[in-house]
Amino acid sequence: MLTMSMEVVLLLLSKYYDILLVSILVISITALYLSKGAKNAKNCIPGSLGIPFVGETFALLSATNSVKGCYEFVRLRREWHGKWFKTRIFGKIHVFVPSVEGAKAIFTNDFALFNKGYVKSMADAVGKKSLLCVPQESHKRIRRLLSDPFSMNSLSKFVQRFDKMLYERLKKVQKEGKSFTVLDFNMKITFDAMCDMLMSIKDSSLLEQIEKDCTAISDAMLSFPVMIPGTRYYKGIKARGRLMETFKGMITARRNGKEYFEDFLQSMYEKDSCPANQKLDDEEIMDNLLTLIIAGQTTTAAAMMWSVKFLDEHRGAQNRLREEQLSILRRKPNGALLTMDDLNSMSYASKVVKETLRMSNVLLWFPRVALNDCSIEGFEIKKGWHANIDATCIHYDPTLYKDPMQFKPSRFDEIQKPYSYIPFGSGPRTCLGINMAKVTMLVFLHRLTTGYKWTVDDPDRSLEKKAHIPRLRSGCPITLTALQDE
Repeated sequence: MLTMSMEVVLLLLSKYYDILLVSILVISITALYLSKGAKNAKNCIPGSLGIPFVGETFALLSATNSVKGCYEFVRLRREWHGKWFKTRIFGKIHVFVPSVEGAKAIFTNDFALFNKGYVKSMADAVGKKSLLCVPQESHKRIRRLLSDPFSMNSLSKFVQRFDKMLYERLKKVQKEGKSFTVLDFNMKITFDAMCDMLMSIKDSSLLEQIEKDCTAISDAMLSFPVMIPGTRYYKGIKARGRLMETFKGMITARRNGKEYFEDFLQSMYEKDSCPANQKLDDEEIMDNLLTLIIAGQTTTAAAMMWSVKFLDEHRGAQNRLREEQLSILRRKPNGALLTMDDLNSMSYASKVVKETLRMSNVLLWFPRVALNDCSIEGFEIKKGWHANIDATCIHYDPTLYKDPMQFKPSRFDEIQKPYSYIPFGSGPRTCLGINMAKVTMLVFLHRLTTGYKWTVDDPDRSLEKKAHIPRLRSGCPITLTALQDE
């Protein structure tokens, strides 16, 4: 019986040898794969990619369309998956990098291992030749040629023009005695100031049309990139087309000698005869005019709005700031405008600006694309993945900032850990307008605190829907009271 059984086994082995061999190989490879996967599990970034292309795009858009803002999308996934997580947005895999070590690894390897990587709707809105979107070979040239408006000489002129404009407009709204929305006020004045500096535009109807188109373009920056009439993306791309035609007409007028102003656009036109590497072509000029306007308006106006909100909620900081600013005002002749020297002496105001930018996070994260496979803090990032440096997570990290949700300008009495304070990014792609944003906020805080006290008329902290930067839904309405009237 045993002999018969052995014969049957040998017969089966000879007959099904190939099938058995394949089965053994499959089982061995599977076991090896699972063993390797278990070993490398710690290197895998947790998260959910959802279905191909769409991924979690609709969840992001849903958060953007809520009063909690688009960062709610990030907050929830960090709660579910941990500080490091990956997701799929608009067809691309995104990894959110939450640490100073990760920020350093990416910022110090810009161009070498990483490139800028905006979602399609943002890139389409600002244009392919915008400083935000161009590849390395064009970036350095364009950045160098765009730097003139941000030189110390240009900033000194800007400070005085902006100070005069701000003084007159604050005085006007206070005399009217009505509540006004800080965000709208700041959006308008920063827009007018940028257009004046860049293109010397003062015509109210032209300013109104350009601002309307810029608003539509800004609204389209975080939308689903499909040209369907009525959608934000469709309206934004149409507005961009109109704005490019407006800019084209202005450039033509300069070339034909019909207009002459001492401004950024004129300086670009005067380089027409220079070699290609020393000038911008028309498309580069137009895309970057748009970029400078939107970047200079939306983020700075939002930060100024948040400074009013934070100072209203922290009267001790407000009183200390006012005391510093009044001491500067008393040293100046009556009616004199601010200078760069005045701004450089605003020690506490500078800390208020820093703390406002840390807490408001008007730039929630900084997007980059991996140019090759790489590893950060042991986590593997594949070529083509987006690595988003999460400034909000870093700025709210309790190991970096004690009581991070508290508004404490004095925390900047101490030197911060490198890459723990990154409202303007870092490295070769640091925000070009970093100094302009700072001086604009300092001038605003000076005129507001030396001339007025204020009450916030709507304390609601709900955020504006559909905005790609955090802004109060209410816009922070306030009523001013002149200091001399108290």
